[in-house]
Amino acid sequence: MSNKDITSVHDIPGFQPERDRLHSATHPEIQHGWTTDVYFAKTLDVLRTLGLEDTVITAEVFCNRSGVVCGIDQVVYLLRDREVRVWGLSEGDEMGEKEVLLRIEGRYSEFGVFETALLGILASSSGWATAARACRKAAGNKRVVSFGARHVHPAVAPVMELAALTGGCDGVSCILAAALAGQEPVGTIPHACFLIAGDTLRVARAYPEAMPPGTPIIVLVDTFKDEVEETLRVARDIGRRLDGIRLDTPSERGGVTPALVREIKEHLRLEGLTGVKIVVSGGLDPERIRTLSDAGADVFGVGSFISATAPIDMTMDIKEVEGRPIAKRGRIPGRTLSPRLNRLL
Repeated sequence: MSNKDITSVHDIPGFQPERDRLHSATHPEIQHGWTTDVYFAKTLDVLRTLGLEDTVITAEVFCNRSGVVCGIDQVVYLLRDREVRVWGLSEGDEMGEKEVLLRIEGRYSEFGVFETALLGILASSSGWATAARACRKAAGNKRVVSFGARHVHPAVAPVMELAALTGGCDGVSCILAAALAGQEPVGTIPHACFLIAGDTLRVARAYPEAMPPGTPIIVLVDTFKDEVEETLRVARDIGRRLDGIRLDTPSERGGVTPALVREIKEHLRLEGLTGVKIVVSGGLDPERIRTLSDAGADVFGVGSFISATAPIDMTMDIKEVEGRPIAKRGRIPGRTLSPRLNRLL
């Protein structure tokens, strides 16, 4: 039944999705409306009873706070086979509080049931992109990579990572997200590899041999020993083949601090290895990115600040019915003057 549009609450008893599955919607279930709130199906039934289900309406979506627009392309994809006209802002645009970012015109029966899905797409994606933009601004011209896939359900991990790219991240660690973006996934290796091997230097020596040619040699240096000591062991053994070291010191040990970054930076300079990059991760937010950047960090791996950020609430209002301006109480009837909207469908 997931390949048939939901058009009525009377369709629901016949909808029997497989239950032995990951608890995420399939593409057909989304595209045919099965992730909607039930009250939109009820609305279609009432309007059909009144002979009004094909009423032509104009609806607008606005945000409750400023941020970065993301998810517009996915909404266009969702509605591309529907008889509707769509205007919107562009992916990555800055949006102001209460600004209209999407306008849809068409018969209610064509798109009304998709209100839940399109608002959810825009709300979550824009929230993630906005958090990524804050990290991008904090890092200046230094690299920011999204490491947040582990903090969300795998079904939405690529959505989150692609939103992070829209917000300004330079790369993502999720393989599927990177492939969808036409990029190579970015990441080193976790503590697990070092713990199993038993020694940081042993892993560092094996890494170039194990990886495809041209893979940057970046070594995690906080697993067993003092970070400075481990950095120097690796640097003196590998020498100028070393591209970078990564600091992911846990909070139990004080986390990655500006003082630690400065100390390692200076020791690398004394070894004549000024080209070795310092990659930092672990609980980063824009404020920590700024302070660690000032201390000399070069690359920032950001996880939960992006992935766990709150969605930006989106609201869809009907503004015209059969060309007649209308709105619920508290809202202004008629199309909002929105010169930044471009025709998308």
